[in-house]
Amino acid sequence: MEPVRWGILGTANIALAKVIPAMAGSHWARIMAIASRDPERAGAAARSARIPRAYGTYEELLADPGIEAIYNPLPNHLHVPWSIHAAEQGKHVLCEKPVALSVKEARELLAVRDRTGVQISEAFMVRSHPQWLKVRELTGSGRIGQLRLIHSQFSYSNRDPQNIRNRPEYGGGALMDIGCYPVTLARWLFGAEPEAVIALIERDPDMGTDRLTSGMLRFDSGHATFDCSTQLVPSQRLQVFGTTGRIEVEIPFNTPPEGASRIHVDDGRDLRGRGIQTIEFAAVNQYTLQCDEFSMAVRGLRAVPVPLEDAIGNMAVIEALFRSEESGRWEVPDASG
Repeated sequence: MEPVRWGILGTANIALAKVIPAMAGSHWARIMAIASRDPERAGAAARSARIPRAYGTYEELLADPGIEAIYNPLPNHLHVPWSIHAAEQGKHVLCEKPVALSVKEARELLAVRDRTGVQISEAFMVRSHPQWLKVRELTGSGRIGQLRLIHSQFSYSNRDPQNIRNRPEYGGGALMDIGCYPVTLARWLFGAEPEAVIALIERDPDMGTDRLTSGMLRFDSGHATFDCSTQLVPSQRLQVFGTTGRIEVEIPFNTPPEGASRIHVDDGRDLRGRGIQTIEFAAVNQYTLQCDEFSMAVRGLRAVPVPLEDAIGNMAVIEALFRSEESGRWEVPDASG
């Protein structure tokens, strides 16, 4: 079966440093073109990554009849507009997270997907990684008893006011950028939507973005808590607690592709860790796996990894967390838009 012919919409750092090299290793994908609003930047990126065609506008790439699928790593506020443009040109779309700035926006994209019939997926690469598939299998099989609590922490340090992650008008801030990972994984592992959520948020006094956000999600069968920050030491941890055991994911989110990854399953027999079993996974690139899965969906061989319906659920939780900042109370996620 022929590989899917891809175009890259923009020259974002995540595309150049992580996703394009990963896609080049996929048997299911072939990158044919890249676009930038700066023709010279597009040309330089194409030469560096050995991409056949470079376009000086996004519109030119979307008009290319040889392109079947688009990867959209543009700033958050451009995700929905350009994903809609791509879908209306008959292109399938893998869009970086968060797929939208609001539930309303995400539902507009859903309507376009249903009208055009293309595949659209939110790019949560973590849900393609074997370590997470194993964690979900173990929790679902009762290995740690009944799932009751998930706690995660994700942080990095960046106070550059020009960086898009620090621009409120672009959908910047800790919750949108990295807090969305604990939210999606909690919903995925519990297999449900939270009944209510609450947040404690500290904002940068100059930029206005949330720089330290702590959240709690209340599910019918347990809780998920998380802390995320754009102005702390770089760190990430996640633990899953059940009634008879726990699982720790060593590097849960930005799992390096060049070495083995590990999860630790603890039966709780003592606090010194004598009941811990370490499960190791061979080195994989989760961006390559994500590309494989989406390309297979384009060819009709499977469902997309993270459908828009799931993205809407995630956005509903994020919106409710921001409402909680204002109200100081528990808020109920509303996916109706």
